[in-house]
Amino acid sequence: MIDLHTHTIFSDGALIPSELVRRAESIGYRAIAITDHVDYSNYRFVLERLYETVEVLNEYTSLDVLPGVEITHVPPVKIPELIALCREAGATIVVVHGETVVEPVAPGTNRAAIEGKADILAHPGLITEEEVRLAAENGVFLEVTARKGHNITNGHVVRLAKKVGAPLVINTDAHSPSDLIARGFAIKVGVGAGLTVQEVEECFANSERLVGRAKDRLKKILGT
Repeated sequence: MIDLHTHTIFSDGALIPSELVRRAESIGYRAIAITDHVDYSNYRFVLERLYETVEVLNEYTSLDVLPGVEITHVPPVKIPELIALCREAGATIVVVHGETVVEPVAPGTNRAAIEGKADILAHPGLITEEEVRLAAENGVFLEVTARKGHNITNGHVVRLAKKVGAPLVINTDAHSPSDLIARGFAIKVGVGAGLTVQEVEECFANSERLVGRAKDRLKKILGT
């Protein structure tokens, strides 16, 4: 399992990074991105804390551990700028908290994330076909989520993504140990959203691509 959207105590998660990674490792994860909620107030702080442990976790666990962020409830007009600032500060995976139907996310957030070329647009809710086409053009991956509530619109996201050929990934948006899932359950999440097993495997391949890209960024940042 590759999971590119998770949270720790540095936002609203229940676990410190080391425990999150160990619990993921114990159920067969191969790679994980830690993507705590950020805005302008805390993105540097969060990334600095992650870099204090990421090198150790990458050396002494079997996982690829990737420092990232989830830009959350930021005014849409400022999202592209913050995407760039987070990358400059060391985020190897930039997720934007999309327009889920279970939170009052500002309209225009999905488009701003896509125009700003985030790596992943999380739980994009009732995203429009035009926005999905733009995501495909800009290489932004749309999330199929295992998280309760946010997953209500997975079917809508999958239907439009399949129609226009937009890339998808499957993530947990984990906030606690019980949110982590094995690969077999991720397949069920994808099939339940309207993907074939082969299309789920394509989602997994997309995650592999993002991991490869993120590892290259991490090597450059660490000078290795």
